[in-house]
Amino acid sequence: MVMHKKEQLVVIGNGMAGISTVEQILKLTSRFEITVFGSEPHPNYNRIMLSYVLDGSKTMEDIILNDWDWYRDNGIKLHAGTTVSHIDEENKEVVTTQGIRVPYDKVIIATGSKPFILPVPGAEKEGVVGFRDIADCHHMLEAAKACKKAAVIGGGLLGLEAAKGLVHLGMDVTVVHLMEDLMERQLDRQASSMLKAELERQGIRFLMGAQTVELTGGDRVAGLRFADGTGLEAEFVVMAAGIKPDFSVAAASGIQTKRGIVVNDYMQTSMANVYSVGECTEHRGICYGLVAPLFEQGLVLAKHVCGVETAPYEGSVVSTKLKISGIDVFSTGEFIEGPEHRVITSRDDWRGAYKKILLKDQVMVGAVLFGDITDSANLQKWVKQGAVMTDERYASLMGTGSGCSHNGRPSAGVEQMADDEIVCGCNGVTKKTIVDVITEKQLTTVEEIKACTGATRSCGGCKPVVEQMLQYVLGDGFKAAAKQGICGCTTLGRDEIVAEIKAKGLTTTKEVMHVLNWSQTEGCSKCRPALNYYLGMLYPDTFEDEKESRFVNERMGANIQKDGTFTVVPRMYGGVTTPEELKKIADVSLKYEVKAVKVTGGQRLDLIGVKKEDLPKVWAELDMPSGYAYAKSLRTVKTCVGSQFCRFGTQDSMGMGALLERKFERLDFPAKFKMAVNGCPRNCAESCTKDIGIVGNDGGWEIFIGGNGGVKARLADSLCKVKTDQELMDLCAAVMQYYRETGNYLERTSEWVERMGLDNIRQAVVEDTGNRKALVTRIEFALHQVEEPWTKMLRDAEVSSALFEQLQIHSKA
Repeated sequence: MVMHKKEQLVVIGNGMAGISTVEQILKLTSRFEITVFGSEPHPNYNRIMLSYVLDGSKTMEDIILNDWDWYRDNGIKLHAGTTVSHIDEENKEVVTTQGIRVPYDKVIIATGSKPFILPVPGAEKEGVVGFRDIADCHHMLEAAKACKKAAVIGGGLLGLEAAKGLVHLGMDVTVVHLMEDLMERQLDRQASSMLKAELERQGIRFLMGAQTVELTGGDRVAGLRFADGTGLEAEFVVMAAGIKPDFSVAAASGIQTKRGIVVNDYMQTSMANVYSVGECTEHRGICYGLVAPLFEQGLVLAKHVCGVETAPYEGSVVSTKLKISGIDVFSTGEFIEGPEHRVITSRDDWRGAYKKILLKDQVMVGAVLFGDITDSANLQKWVKQGAVMTDERYASLMGTGSGCSHNGRPSAGVEQMADDEIVCGCNGVTKKTIVDVITEKQLTTVEEIKACTGATRSCGGCKPVVEQMLQYVLGDGFKAAAKQGICGCTTLGRDEIVAEIKAKGLTTTKEVMHVLNWSQTEGCSKCRPALNYYLGMLYPDTFEDEKESRFVNERMGANIQKDGTFTVVPRMYGGVTTPEELKKIADVSLKYEVKAVKVTGGQRLDLIGVKKEDLPKVWAELDMPSGYAYAKSLRTVKTCVGSQFCRFGTQDSMGMGALLERKFERLDFPAKFKMAVNGCPRNCAESCTKDIGIVGNDGGWEIFIGGNGGVKARLADSLCKVKTDQELMDLCAAVMQYYRETGNYLERTSEWVERMGLDNIRQAVVEDTGNRKALVTRIEFALHQVEEPWTKMLRDAEVSSALFEQLQIHSKA
């Protein structure tokens, strides 16, 4: 049998446009061996959702579109954290800045865009960032901890999302915009005015018509100076004045560029066998900065490189949807009226709603919606199709006709859609595809449809239509069926899953997903770690931890950083260490060239910049337990110096903190868990913002629970007072076990206390002494099943079996 060698396809860029194109190629053919280069040290994630990461409603894991396993399962070689310098056309090789050379038959450039940094004096100062990737989000989250006043330069889509996120983080934020209207490229003056008024009510300040000419301050930014001589104080500045295509690879390779990488209607560049897609691309003189056109380009490109007949790409009708909680804004096509337009408008100040539709010769050419965007999907479709305004459509849009047909189903819009009509333009999902998965797989939620088809996965703009289709297909059963589970793979909630595991004796994540009829047979990045935790919590003596179901940081035993290196955090019980341990940390840091050693908020030392291959050796030479800075477990027990040294101390906080940390450090929790012990009510260890906070007094200890000092800050609630150290240990154990048994996966105690109710928790762990004793017994049993910290840490670090045995012997010695 003759084996045909696969063609080499190299994709430069690991973003949404490039990987969406790869997904389409994988559906069409298996003839390519695919290599992907991405400058960021992450798998493919949804850049549109960055604003949700910033406001704390989503985590990095939540916005991952294709996790590490996806690349492996599809045979794709991913070079994360690696930047391509140029394409060597003569040798047909893609070359990286590190000197890696990969041969190619075809290349797709999908390098996206970069934030436009105003060319003004001071733009290079510390505290000035763009808003384009997850690293920028992390900069903003860190800045919010130390800075109070922020300025966002740019009143467009990105700028407003950044401003809202910073306000949510507790900062005083002013948006500085050169024009007189917000989002002037997407909204008319009326919608812009309504948007500004609503954002002001939410706490954002505005300086309109202000031209920034300088960023003032020393090494760090201190303020802005404007063209009229006025200024604004700011400790942190976000540049969101626009984006520019990143065509540096193309330019360095001799490929034709103008505003972007110039392509024809099949996305071909001026270099043979080299294509371009996404924000870096210029097609017919236009560079698109919104997501839908990028996927339309990718679909044409995928078919072309696979030899499948396809219509050419002829450009896109763009639409915009603002992603700020509580504000709905939408626009598509033309939105500023001229003498050639007929205008249909309605405005309802009571409900804060505004609608404008533009016609040319009865044809719908554009629309703006504010406050109520129910009609956004239909308007986007009709403008794209060049549909004629009819009496029926007018009645539907302006509320003069009936809204629903018989059986409680939505009006004829969904019913009259053709089977091959695209519902999700981002991922090319048709009406027939959605209807088929609803009926054949008996799906009942939008999340399930997203998991099966990809519809709503990217920008989310098609969600209203998908919901209408779900309602149309299910009819009267829609409301009863619209039940959300722990993720899109199941309709079952946390308590139902745990009950089913117990009742059916399920013992592995694959068994749970199979028996409980998961819609996705392999699960997803949300449910796999949750099931792994629930099984471990229920069966601490028999369940074998499934390493592949854990997040990458937990598998590696260290936190991955944006440059692909790791941070190592040794355990320091109660924040106390010895000169000998400090010397080992210093020696290891020098030997392995760590980039920085930082004192953490949890009274430990963070070794930043350790290479992946050095992790086992670093841990071995430190000869210290892991601080679990990466885990869903007890991270730290912060302490003050207490009665051992402080003249105000009434209790031995350092001793108690170390005792608690040593006892409970090995257990998994639903989410990360932090404690603090104060020797007196002066609260130097900040017990009021910890999952369990303990305050010493002359009569014993007071226990607080449910505190959080993070994005969703919350002061802890007083649970009870105890007189003895043993009572304290038992109460802490009972609270921990009750949280382990009833908490949702990734739910912090701050959310858990509010969901469960403080009185209910107090009844279960304080007043019901029999239940408390049972909880303590169960946590003690669980503790006896867990490996010692040193052993578990070495396993987590993925060391070789020989080195593992050697280090075990060393640790026992």
